[in-house]
Amino acid sequence: MLRELLSGNGGIDPSSLAGAAGLPNDPASIAALFSQLQQAMNKADDGIDWSVAVRQGEERAATGQLQIADDERARFDQAFQVASLWLDEAVDFGALPSTPELLTRRAWVAATMPIWSQLAEPVALSISDALTRVMSEQAPEEMRSMIEGASRMMRGIGGALFAMQLGQVVGQLATEVVSGGDVGIPLLDDGRAAILPQNAAEFGNDLDIPTDQIELYLAVRELAHARLFRHARWLRLHLITAITAFARGIDIDTERLEELAEGFDPTNTEELRNAVVNGALIRGRSESQQAALARLETMLALVEGWVDAATADATARLPKSDAIAESIRRRRASGGPAESAFATLVGLELRPRRLREATAMWRAVTDAVGVEARDALWAHPDLLPTAEDLDDPTALVARLTGTESAESDDEFDQALEQLLRGETPAAPGEDGEEPTA
Repeated sequence: MLRELLSGNGGIDPSSLAGAAGLPNDPASIAALFSQLQQAMNKADDGIDWSVAVRQGEERAATGQLQIADDERARFDQAFQVASLWLDEAVDFGALPSTPELLTRRAWVAATMPIWSQLAEPVALSISDALTRVMSEQAPEEMRSMIEGASRMMRGIGGALFAMQLGQVVGQLATEVVSGGDVGIPLLDDGRAAILPQNAAEFGNDLDIPTDQIELYLAVRELAHARLFRHARWLRLHLITAITAFARGIDIDTERLEELAEGFDPTNTEELRNAVVNGALIRGRSESQQAALARLETMLALVEGWVDAATADATARLPKSDAIAESIRRRRASGGPAESAFATLVGLELRPRRLREATAMWRAVTDAVGVEARDALWAHPDLLPTAEDLDDPTALVARLTGTESAESDDEFDQALEQLLRGETPAAPGEDGEEPTA
């Protein structure tokens, strides 16, 4: 049955199937779709061929793409040089070993897809497995042995369709992001920083701010993000592992999948596509998932908050620094690239409220103990502030400045002195007065 489908004799409208994969309804896209599904059918292993996602993403990103002009290269070369000098004064992390890059939208897709596919693979495999299971259960008795024998083939097809959809999502993101670290996670290789000049220009189109100030601000922000992950070597693996672990814990709603299978109309695949794209097939989170999500959101907020604080310090000389920062905050709040990408892939959304709290906390720490002590907290995950510290940085600042320890020592000395005088020390919470007779 599946082989007939791929040969064009399955009775399913090819344009509808292309729509399910998020592809445009044109002969070239449909031909590519069937070629990729044919390859998925004939795969000898159970893995997903993510090169499909790369091709789809590059094609999507290439639409409307502009090449990088020589004058843009000259401007950003100068911006990165100044940004590096300013950042040297604002952070305790050294310069990057490699020269910052300028990327086209298509190049950004190719550079970041290895991480996107790594993050998406647990969800893709879960959906493919659930689809295979539901199709086996829904098939008539006389066809179940045939379906079970083709389970690997169907799993491959499901993975290929998911990879195509991922390519469409990442290709769309390539039209939105302004830099390598714009999403908040380390999508580029270690120590690599990059800006997309076309998107940076579009970001500044609606701002009444000189272009050179916008480019310099974005350069500082990108270098700050790259320096952080270069210095805290554990952070990259820690974040990616946490995200993939969260994704592996996602439970697919097989009941919803069964409903879609029962009412599936081969001539109208939009409902199935929307269910995959919008996360409708993912069940509500368990308590353990909620806890894992809270920890992950805290870590992401710590990263973004530090970048915000460091960028603000480094760009203090920039007249429009605050205005650019506010534009970036509004961009996040309205649903920027990070929110849409995480929501699609692993159901994770960055909450701007936590980012603001994290930025305020890093500001309080910097004011209290300075840049060197602040950045030393990134030496190990156990040293980092907690979610409670985001809510109220007072206790964290007290620990870092030694105020908390000094207050405890004073209380101990006072209690010891009272004992030596034959007095009864006041219990915690009492006013310390001697009891009346």
